[in-house]
Amino acid sequence: MQVTEKRRYTPEEYLALEEIAEYKSEYIDGEIIPMAGGSTNHNRITLNLSANLNFAFRQEDYEVFMVDVRLWIPKRRIYTYPDVMIVVEEPEYFDHRTDTITNPQVIIEVLSNSTQAYDREGKFQAYRTIPSFKEYLLIDQTNIYVEQVSKTGNKRWILREYDDEDEAISLESVAFEISMQDLYNKVKFEVVESQADGDKG
Repeated sequence: MQVTEKRRYTPEEYLALEEIAEYKSEYIDGEIIPMAGGSTNHNRITLNLSANLNFAFRQEDYEVFMVDVRLWIPKRRIYTYPDVMIVVEEPEYFDHRTDTITNPQVIIEVLSNSTQAYDREGKFQAYRTIPSFKEYLLIDQTNIYVEQVSKTGNKRWILREYDDEDEAISLESVAFEISMQDLYNKVKFEVVESQADGDKG
């Protein structure tokens, strides 16, 4: 049986294809990988967070970018679209492209079932090669749960977890706080009935 090799693309080929594509794709060292579709909960969380960040930073020298802005990670040859990025002072554009930046300080991902393992391991490992990167938030969209990973020194990171709706998340690298209630505002979690409940009646 003959195994067909996956075609590998140059970064230039990927960017040319991405400009005319109907759906966004990531680029990982020669491979083009279509991105998973979003959900209404994913959208609500991203909007809640971005709106609060944008309001909080209206007098600060920070900028907030959402899913339409691409991130280039040169040490891993990755183009990707984080859900939310915070840049301190001016964004640094790759190759003068205003759709691609290289210097986020905070990266935030809203987890989905298909990407959460990669977001926690592979992506985080790649993000750590970015000199400006100092903080990572991973937000669950199926229940109230957030992981916050903050840089404390060279190759040193600390993890904090949030799982109570009465808590508030405070970023370490920029002055910002959001309550879990505001973060999850209007998010609708699926209620899974037990087998016993389903058999009643």
